Amino acid sequence: MPNRYFEFRNVSKSFDDLVVLKDVSFFVEQGETAVIMGRSGVGKSVSLKLLTGFLAPDEGRIIAAGQDVTGWSEEQFAEIRRRATMVFQSGALFDSLTVAENVAFPLTSRGGHLDQDEIDRRVAELLEMLEVSSFADRLPADLSTGTKRSVAIARALADNPDAILYDEPTTMVDPLMAAHISELIVKLKTTLHKTSVVVTHDTHLGKKLADRVIFLHEGRVGFFGTWAELEASSEPFLRNFLLEDELIPALDATV
Repeated sequence: MPNRYFEFRNVSKSFDDLVVLKDVSFFVEQGETAVIMGRSGVGKSVSLKLLTGFLAPDEGRIIAAGQDVTGWSEEQFAEIRRRATMVFQSGALFDSLTVAENVAFPLTSRGGHLDQDEIDRRVAELLEMLEVSSFADRLPADLSTGTKRSVAIARALADNPDAILYDEPTTMVDPLMAAHISELIVKLKTTLHKTSVVVTHDTHLGKKLADRVIFLHEGRVGFFGTWAELEASSEPFLRNFLLEDELIPALDATV
């Protein structure tokens, strides 16, 4: 049986009277890229927070890093978050640290296993990989939203996690920067082969990345399968979603 790195088993989550997820089940195998799609408010970002323990399910079980983490404590989730790193939509960089210091933070905050030369080499390698070397000495306040996202991805990779979870990586940036971030994520997929979960409403990005698509609709899994199967579906809510998105310029379109 393939190794399921992430899995929801009949997961439900509500906030007061608002039901966000109801009896949701899906899985992500080790080494593949899954894309969670759907309209606003259907629980895409909530799903990421459940996988990493920032939220707890009301019902159901959650597998993360191959382990049943349902009911785990904050301390237990610390190791899961090192192995499965979240790239937040905001970037969540430390305002008082330079770009290089932000990327080094996962390596320096726990202390110990790397000397400074090794940390510097690792940071330089990541800044080059994410094409942000020229910003190494800048503070986050001096960066565009898109550049902050690239730095956040570099920081997520610093401690060599098994998996990366991206929350809307191309939203709120201009089309050229969205295309750039998209190509970076594709490059990371093809070169590093890490397990990835990408939350997005952007079908152009989803088509580029997805080994498997999880489409959330009205709090449930409306579709779970490959991109080709998604495009071939006759479900009206899927057809409408895809047709509406055709009006949005592709990530690799020139502007």
